Amino acid sequence: MSDPYFQRLFAERVGGANYGKGTAIYKFEKIKRAKRKALADHPERTLIDFGIGENDEMAPASVRAVMGAEINRLENRGYADNGVAAYKEAVARFMQRNFGVELDPVKEVNHCIGSKTALAMLPAAFINPGDVTLMTVPGYPVAGTHTKYYGGSVHALPLLPSNDFLPDLDSIPADVRARAKLLVLCYPNSPTGKVATRDFYQRVIEFAHRNDVVVVQDAAHIMLTYEGAPLSFLSVPGAKEVGVEVHSMSKGFHMIGWRLGWVCGHERIVQAFADVKDNSDSGQFIAIQKAGAAALDDAAIPVQVKQKYERRCRKLVDVLNRCGFTARMPGGTYFVYATSPKGIAGGPTFETAEAASQYLITEHSICTVPWDDAGAYLRFSATYEGETEAAEDALMKATEERLRKIKPVF
Repeated sequence: MSDPYFQRLFAERVGGANYGKGTAIYKFEKIKRAKRKALADHPERTLIDFGIGENDEMAPASVRAVMGAEINRLENRGYADNGVAAYKEAVARFMQRNFGVELDPVKEVNHCIGSKTALAMLPAAFINPGDVTLMTVPGYPVAGTHTKYYGGSVHALPLLPSNDFLPDLDSIPADVRARAKLLVLCYPNSPTGKVATRDFYQRVIEFAHRNDVVVVQDAAHIMLTYEGAPLSFLSVPGAKEVGVEVHSMSKGFHMIGWRLGWVCGHERIVQAFADVKDNSDSGQFIAIQKAGAAALDDAAIPVQVKQKYERRCRKLVDVLNRCGFTARMPGGTYFVYATSPKGIAGGPTFETAEAASQYLITEHSICTVPWDDAGAYLRFSATYEGETEAAEDALMKATEERLRKIKPVF
């Protein structure tokens, strides 16, 4: 079958004339295929799924009730554009109550259709061809992908145990610093679970001033902080002068799939985001924003979500350590980041975490997410389905039994 006439018209950013002809398979697609194979080959064996990265229960009934009421209101039918005042004001109250951060809801807050869209749009406001975005790895690649779309490049900052999973800003070459426009962070960090400190954020602010860099801090997991109180970048003096923080309603409020979050910080950066956004979407459905406002005003919701995933992470860490892994309790997020096994006693060896992950899924129906960006690690998510604590304990027992039989070697 010959190529369509437009094959040569695809932009280079998506592969140019070779678009659709590559054989590379995205990591998460490989995991999905391996899961399907495990289910088909071993229907008698329960799939233990630690690969999911999304909350396993619905938004609270109170939030769904608000959604149910608002969806039937005539005034909510139209375009939201850059957001409704009710949501922005709720954000401002939330930031003040939880972090002591004062925000002007009109100028310093704007909603986004999930934090992913914000991270995709912000590079459009800053990146020209030849510019650099500094990004921690492993991590969420969206801001880097869009940086490349605009002709920029990404400079990776590995998160290593030797640096306590914080980026080594002093390691950035002078020529890279000179071209850098954005520094994208994520704390609590996905997937390492590391939480930032005030001292670290102060160093980031100083770095931004010295190098004329805008900071974008992805705070999607901030309410899932177990090590001390949740820390907002914007609560550190001077942070608002150098950047913005991106928040999500997904992780801390069980609102996965509702696609709602916000960008807050320096009003000029928020305005630039809003201008890009205004040319990209027409806003999230107003009823969802009003339900989100209700969730933000209910201080009990994120506390309950945190307690659930902290409990699950502790159970998971204990099981993994009893089975030979070196796992530590994350400071935040619902991910446990553990060194990948090098092989199986009397069995295969693994050159990469991806190889170990594929083996665990296909041969033993245990799903994890591999990361090989800064060493070989497996990410275990505590978002597995389990309606009760008894169900959690039963799954932990099954996990331990299966891993002990496998006998991983490190």
